[in-house]
Amino acid sequence: MDCLFCRIVDSAVPATVVVDEPFVLGFLDTRPVFKGHVLLVPKIHVDTFLDLPAELLPVLMGAAQRLATAVVAGLGAQGSFVAMNNVVSQSVPHLHVHVVPRTKGDGLRGFFWPRTRYASDEEAATYAARVAAALPVPPG
Repeated sequence: MDCLFCRIVDSAVPATVVVDEPFVLGFLDTRPVFKGHVLLVPKIHVDTFLDLPAELLPVLMGAAQRLATAVVAGLGAQGSFVAMNNVVSQSVPHLHVHVVPRTKGDGLRGFFWPRTRYASDEEAATYAARVAAALPVPPG
């Protein structure tokens, strides 16, 4: 299988990692809606949310909740946008949850997601480190 996100999980493709836990990996989107936009994936290949094994649901959503907390605390955002697509508009056919920092007046409207880029790998690493440092410890 030639899945980009599986290759990122396996470290065959580099990514700016924010969270690396036994069953999930979170990394910066290379074309973020806003800087600090994290993609959270299960480490096993799962095409869509509908295919996610039930035992991984609390793991994935718990990590998404903690990332939503971390983008606020780590980046000074006022809130977050948490979303996923299933098949339609799913650019990579591997389940991924978008965790996007939000600030009132940031210009994001509806489902039009304008994209930006990081100026450098160093800038991306700085955003990842800020989010990772603010990430609450997983329960248990």
